This record gives sequence, structure tokens and C-alpha cells, in this order.
Amino acid sequence: MRKPRRVKIAGIGKYLPEHRVTSAELEERMHLPAGWIEKHTGVVERRHARAETVSEMGAHAARAALADAKLEVGDLDMIVNAAASPEQCIPCTAVFVQRALGEKARGVPCFDVDSTCLSWLFGLEVASSLVAAGTYRHVLVVSSEKPSIAVNWKEHESSVLMGDGACAAVVGRAGETEESFMHQAAFTTFSDGAELAELKGGGTRYPPNDPQTRPETNMFHMEGPRIFRMAQKVSVPFVSKYLDDVGCPAEAFDAVVPHQASLFAVRMTARACGLPPEKLVENIQTHGNCLAASIPMALHDSVRSGQVRRGDRVLLAGTAAGVSVGAMAMRY
Repeated sequence: MRKPRRVKIAGIGKYLPEHRVTSAELEERMHLPAGWIEKHTGVVERRHARAETVSEMGAHAARAALADAKLEVGDLDMIVNAAASPEQCIPCTAVFVQRALGEKARGVPCFDVDSTCLSWLFGLEVASSLVAAGTYRHVLVVSSEKPSIAVNWKEHESSVLMGDGACAAVVGRAGETEESFMHQAAFTTFSDGAELAELKGGGTRYPPNDPQTRPETNMFHMEGPRIFRMAQKVSVPFVSKYLDDVGCPAEAFDAVVPHQASLFAVRMTARACGLPPEKLVENIQTHGNCLAASIPMALHDSVRSGQVRRGDRVLLAGTAAGVSVGAMAMRY
């Protein structure tokens, strides 16, 4: 049994770049038939960052999360950047988020977590553990993503999916009279799917001075149908076991917030896992796939719309490159 922790998301905030890119624009630019993108991915529009850096977007989302939690930058004890789009290889992006938050954040310890699309969920697990243990009071978990800068426009199915943006949450203790809590998360990884979604450049395997490093090495590549089939196969038993471990059947949840991989992946996975379709949170139509930021963005939107309220049972779940699967149950 995965016992609940007396911690909560004290505040959540989101930032979207100003530049809106419609699927109709991309279809014209890429010489695709009208309606092709929405038909194949479900995406109608997404945002692409222009001048905004990853850390600037993260700081905007962080300030919104702090305001929602009625806290100041100086109340933070730790900053975790949980994303797949680093500002640069060294130092970690959380350092630049701290700088963007200003002088009052100076001295706050920072580090990054990267498990591609599950990064925020991993970061949330780390933060909730540290807060539950009493090590820290308030931990900021930021996911700021800019995948549009590394897409391969020759690969239509993946390039038209991606959107940019950031979301952040402040994790803190839940009061004794509050209903909020988080269950321990669960994760599993199957490395035989490592080549199904990858960006080979930026590391020691293909360093910049290596003649084998080509422009395509620094572009994202995904075999969508194969990774979907593999993720579908491993997700169903994984989610079923996790719900048994937390002692909560699928129908008991007030909202299910999945990674927004594609509209069809979201709906088919939910259906295969026995999750109620009417309780599914979707925003991929207007955001695209924002990698690690997609789960918290969808949660943010559901809170702002009133779909999720304090005390509601919420299931966060998703898949990532690797191939990894993760889930966390909570009372928001």
C-alpha cells in the first residue's frame, strides 16, 4: 500500500509564449492538406517561443505559482527544474530560473531532473518526499519547455505536435484540517524502447567537435506509432497495479490528468486503463505536446476552470522516452 503524504500543491502557475501558431499555418508552410494536422494529432494551435528563454518562461510560471500560494520568492527552500529542454548543458537550468527570479532567490539550492515528458512528475515526487520528511517547507517544481527549437520539420507527425511553454507548482505541507495529500508515485522504464524517441546531440556521444555530429543529430526524432504501441502495452497493467496499490478504483477519481502526447493517445490510453472519459483533462488542442510541462499545464487549466477543486481526487499519469511510465494519485 502506498501511504499518503501530508503535502499539497500550494500554488500552481502557467506561462505561454505570445506567438500563436495555428495548424492551418503549418499546413500551408509544410504543403500538407488542409485539416491534416488536426486529423492526425488533434492539435489546432500551439505556442512557439521567439525571444523568450526557457528560464524566463519558467520564472514567469514560478511567479504565478507563488502568487497562487500567497508566498514570496524568499519563502522558497529549493528550486527543481524538471524538463527536457535545458537552457544549456552546464550549469543546470534551475540556476538560470533562480537568476530570473531575482535577488530574493539568491542562495536557494537548485538542481534539474530530466525524464523527458515525465520530468515534472519525477520532480513532484522528489519535492513531496522532501517536504513530507520535514527537510524543506516550500519546494518549487518548474517545467519550462521549448521543443519547437529542435524539431525536424521533415518529420511531419512529430514536428507539428510540439508546443512551447512553462508551468510551475509550489509544494508545501498540508494543514492538519486540510483534505489535501499526495500518494507516493510509481514509475517503470523499459530501455528496449530507447531509440523510439530521441535527440542524440548535446552529450558526450555526439560532441560538437566530432565529425559524425551533423545538424540532424541535434533534432528530435520519434517513431510515433511504435512508441504508442509499446506505451499502450505497458501502461495498462502498470496503471491498474498502481490503483490497487493506492486503494482507489479508477471510477473514484474526480479528474484524470494525462500527459498530452496526442489527442488519440490520451483518449485511447484512458479507455484502455478503464479511466472515466468524462473526467479526462485535455488541452492538447490549444497547447500541443509541451513535453514535461504538459501534465502540470493540464492540471493548472483544470484548476482554473473549476474542473478540479480542493479535496478532489486526481490521478496524474503519463509516458516518456525511454520508454517510461509514471503515475501519482492525490487529493488536490
